[in-house]
Amino acid sequence: MNAYSNDQTIIYHNGEFLNPKTASSSLYSQSLHYGNGVFEGIRSYKTAEGTKIFRAEAHYERLKYGAKVMGIPFDYTVADLVALTYELLEKNNLQDAYIRPLITTGANMGLYTSKESFLTMQCWEWGKLMGDRLLRVKTSSFERPNPKSCFVEAKVTGHYVNSVLSTNEAKDAGYDEALLLDMHGYVAECSGANIFMEKDGKLYTPKKGSIMAGITRETILEICEEEGIPVEEKHFKLEELKQADSSFFTGTAAEVVGLKSLDDYEFPLSWTDSLGYKLMQLYQQEVLGQRKSKLANAL
Repeated sequence: MNAYSNDQTIIYHNGEFLNPKTASSSLYSQSLHYGNGVFEGIRSYKTAEGTKIFRAEAHYERLKYGAKVMGIPFDYTVADLVALTYELLEKNNLQDAYIRPLITTGANMGLYTSKESFLTMQCWEWGKLMGDRLLRVKTSSFERPNPKSCFVEAKVTGHYVNSVLSTNEAKDAGYDEALLLDMHGYVAECSGANIFMEKDGKLYTPKKGSIMAGITRETILEICEEEGIPVEEKHFKLEELKQADSSFFTGTAAEVVGLKSLDDYEFPLSWTDSLGYKLMQLYQQEVLGQRKSKLANAL
């Protein structure tokens, strides 16, 4: 059928488990016309103890937060959502998988949130979104949305038009990814992941406010604390990033991926000698349950 499903694929849609070919939704949905929907990106992993969804509760709390701030009625509990996800993985015979829950709104051509909502949950095998090689990144001409214009920490479907525009611009110019600044000219994030930079043995990452407060980002911060890796959340400009020793992106779909260059600046520190490389390995151990961790609800 496509890269994400086939004739044997099962999705959860409006209270039923079915093949996506038999699913339907309203052509008058506010999600389709105005982008008023909420989603999550989650990963599960094959571990020595069986299939484990990484930080499932944190993801579903954020999904419910998104529905709340957008005024979308949604009465599933976090426990309901976690149980449904494990059932969906089992029905698709998947362990290492990417999981996409999506809340869509009902038919309403007005601009006040529909009082009807639907949950669709899909999963498929998906490698690291940005691959394993170091990335060539372009500073985007597009900015992250003004946090006074929307709820930037909610994964609202309509917000990702910004990501599509910046990605198109970067790839059309021959780059792998885009880096967006915020309205004040501070470094924010890439099209779909958070950013860290390394300078003189210390890590820096943008403060919350204009960024998506990523769950992978939070995991990396907690690993740094446990491992004694110095890290600071602060605002910094593009000029400072272009003096960094190394840099990397973090996100559920991307996991941890290093940067080769930003515009015409090449990061001088070898990736294998960087803190990002060390954290990439520690993160893999974390998601696979191989790392002795104090992180609450990690698996």
